Amino acid sequence: MNNITLRDIASSDFDNIIQLNEIEVKQTSTMDVSRLQFLNHIASYHKVALVDEQVIAFILAMRAGASYPNDNFNWFGTRMEDFLYVDRIVVNSKFARLKIGSTLYQDMFFYAREQRIQSIVCEYNIQPPNPTSRAFHNKFGFKEMGTQWVAGGTKLVTMQEAKVEGFISKMKLPLF
Repeated sequence: MNNITLRDIASSDFDNIIQLNEIEVKQTSTMDVSRLQFLNHIASYHKVALVDEQVIAFILAMRAGASYPNDNFNWFGTRMEDFLYVDRIVVNSKFARLKIGSTLYQDMFFYAREQRIQSIVCEYNIQPPNPTSRAFHNKFGFKEMGTQWVAGGTKLVTMQEAKVEGFISKMKLPLF
């Protein structure tokens, strides 16, 4: 496989991001161009992963205090002063098991440390279950802070936190 490169999201990536998101909409939520423009605008960490200049993954994360009307983001905001909230990460299934999600998360943890952010937070489905996301987040030291029902009571999510320094102190390999 060719080298993976990361860069900030550009508006020229939007069509590819929306297509990737739609494939995984069951695990995330729907997103049109207007929604993506808004999320990209308020995100403090927003990257794409590319292979041969093709977008194969993306991540959007918001810092505490962002103007983001989202139940999960607000759940963390009522309990913590500073955090980086992973709104969504999506990897093209053709590139599964190649550590692209891990590469994005490693880069995000280093970004958080540079910004003096103590915690990265996220949620993932536990009803219906998402064992892939659970295993992925366990690798990064995420721990449950609580749960909540979302999407009109159709999904139960686990609210997760990982300490930035805890993860970075365990890192033994370079980013790429």
